[in-house]
Parts: sequence; C-alpha cells; structure tokens
Amino acid sequence: MRFRPYAERRPTLHRQGLRVLRRAATPVVALDGVSLTVVRGQALGIIGANGAGKSTLLRVLAGTLPPDEGSVEVHGAQPPTLLSLGMGFNRKLSGRRNVYLGGMASGFSKDQVEAMFDDIVEYSELGEAIERPMGTYSSGMFARLAFAIAMRQEPDILLLDEVMSVGDEAFKRKSSETMSTLLGKAGAVVMASHGLGRLQEFCDTFAWLERGKLMAVGPPREVTDMYRRHIGVPAQGEDDD
Repeated sequence: MRFRPYAERRPTLHRQGLRVLRRAATPVVALDGVSLTVVRGQALGIIGANGAGKSTLLRVLAGTLPPDEGSVEVHGAQPPTLLSLGMGFNRKLSGRRNVYLGGMASGFSKDQVEAMFDDIVEYSELGEAIERPMGTYSSGMFARLAFAIAMRQEPDILLLDEVMSVGDEAFKRKSSETMSTLLGKAGAVVMASHGLGRLQEFCDTFAWLERGKLMAVGPPREVTDMYRRHIGVPAQGEDDD
C-alpha cells in the first residue's frame, strides 16, 4: 500500500512564471509485502510504533482502502466491521442521533434501530449523557457507544483500531466477554493497539509491524519480547529489578 504525498515548490518568475507547481515526493510505502491469515475463532493483535502501518492494514482488511498490490480474501457471510474512534459519527449531534446514524449506516432500518436503542444505551452505560452532543464525550464514552452499536451487527470479523485501550476496567471486561462470545460463534477479531497488556489479555496471536513490514507473527509473549527489545525496552521478565 503506497501513499503519494505532494510538496509545493515555491514559484519563481525565472522558471515557472506565476504558476505553483506540485512536485510529487517519494511515495510512502505504508504496507510492504504483508501476508497474514486469520482463521475463525482467532483473535489477532497487531503491534508496532506510530506509523508502522497498523491502521492502514485494518482499513485494507475492511475493504475501505484498496491495496496497490495483492488482495484480501474474506470468507464470511458479511464484510469485516471496522471500529475506530471518530469513525462514522457526527460529534455535533447527540449520542441519541448518532445511534440512529451509526445503526442505519451499518445496514439496519430505522425501525430496527428503534427496537435496539434501549439495549445499546444500556450496554454503553451512558445513561442521560445519550442526549448530549458527542463532542462533549470523553474518549471512553465515545468508544463505549461505538462498540455497543458495532456489536449489534454480530459481525463475523471485527476489526478494532485503538478502541479497547480506552474506557474503565469494568467496561473493558464486559467488552472482552462480548468479543469472546463472538469468537465462540466462530468469528474472528483483529485488534491494533499500543496497549500491549490489554492485547495480551485477549489475543492468542500477535503480528508485529515495523515501517510497513511484517517483522514477526506468533505467540503474544514471544512477539512482544522481540518488539520490546527492538525499541530498547527490556523484555518482559527482564526488568524486574
């Protein structure tokens, strides 16, 4: 997956007259030769530094960002559901209106959203805050509502981009139980996060990305130790002193 940034060159009368020319910069390779297989019932955690390609990979898996090379094969009754903070909501509108906006964007009818509205609000634990503009929500409140709506779809494949690292511990436990139920129904979850501890609690496999390249795939503890050593942080169990 390549992105082509542009830089503007300052115009000069000698070379360009009064025109501003856009000069194509060197393409940024966001993903380079990444090959992964996620099976039913698996929870895959994606780790890596900022700019490693984690969010880009999730967007490619979701089908919202077509890759320049390669392909994505999805074996499921529905396309993957991508859940990312700030995605698909209008922060100027109330939580109530965003429930309808998000639900209908997910393919539900207005009547279906109406029928599930109370359950969504109860699950999100927002209470009266559901009537407030979402621009006043904390990141945890935002994530709870987004997750509550997404899980009403009962997705075969759920993609989470830095969503489950926010919110209090009680909601994190509840969301983990919900995702475990999803996996029990032969679904799959792919999570990208900087919260290594959180990922290790839920995921059975880790994939480490570094500048768009896949560095390692394997057991969470093993891949985490490799990543921590790479960034100069003692591996788990080595920093007890």
